[in-house]
Amino acid sequence: MSRISRINTIFGVAGIPLITGATGFAGRHLLESLLSDDVDVHAWSNARGRPVDPALASDARIRWRAVDLLDRTSVGAALEAARPAVIYHCAGFADDHRSWQEPVAALRGNVLATHYLLESARHLALDARIVIAGSALIYRPSSDAIAEDSPIGPTSPYGVSKLAQEMLAAQSPLPVLLARPFNHAGPRQGPAFVTSAFAKQLAEVEAGLSEPILRVGNLDARRDLTDVRDTVRAYRALAEHGRPRRPYNVCSGRAFRIRELLDILLSLARVHVNIEVDPARLRASDNPVVLGSPARINRETGWEPAIPIERTLSDLLSFWRAAVIEEQSARR
Repeated sequence: MSRISRINTIFGVAGIPLITGATGFAGRHLLESLLSDDVDVHAWSNARGRPVDPALASDARIRWRAVDLLDRTSVGAALEAARPAVIYHCAGFADDHRSWQEPVAALRGNVLATHYLLESARHLALDARIVIAGSALIYRPSSDAIAEDSPIGPTSPYGVSKLAQEMLAAQSPLPVLLARPFNHAGPRQGPAFVTSAFAKQLAEVEAGLSEPILRVGNLDARRDLTDVRDTVRAYRALAEHGRPRRPYNVCSGRAFRIRELLDILLSLARVHVNIEVDPARLRASDNPVVLGSPARINRETGWEPAIPIERTLSDLLSFWRAAVIEEQSARR
């Protein structure tokens, strides 16, 4: 059976999958997940975003296209050319902290871009199921495990933009799947996120590029954390088994104290470092606990996280070690 035939059997729609934001953190991991099943993929990149990895650029299974999701005409033309069997919408504005400085960019990247994608799909009468990668930051802060029917109440411009994105998608007549991912981590995550910030600093100390001090923010906060590779498996499970316009938490169901995550990374480090609290890394709006319930997605799709946190953090540190060495070599 051909690769395309296998996709047809799974989704009942002619075509191959499409990933928006395929060079981003989750999008790239989703791309690799699909490729591991020897599936052809339409991959959209952003000319102003991360460049396409040369190794992936030459992979004949990937049909790359640079698409400006804020250009409605470009989105429509690219979607008509692809006519995918399923769309994984991973592109968007992803930095909660930065959204306070760039609220308009958050709204445009998460709401307007999604509007253009959905309207173009509707105009083309596509049958594709569309997975929207939303966010758990649409919920009102709570010290209890958050379920899909927990109160809504975003506390940042980013959270507001993701709520507007989901509301927009939920009103679409298309078969839209609503994912609400909690924190996820893993290789290639940017240093704006806590575990990646720790790992990058450790790799720089190991390479002799900085003094043996690791600067941290609030170590008492607790966060539900899932490996990004498990997160993208959840997106695939939703594409196949999820109910349209029904939200699904994507989370581990366990809240790790930030100090616990740091201790794991320190146990993997090749050097001793001193811990120093950096006031610039403390956030006044930091929720003390963010914990989700994965009961619905587990019950309705069979998905559950499989990768232990120790492997996630080990792979993250290995990534930053290699990235730091590569950057050093490029400077010589």
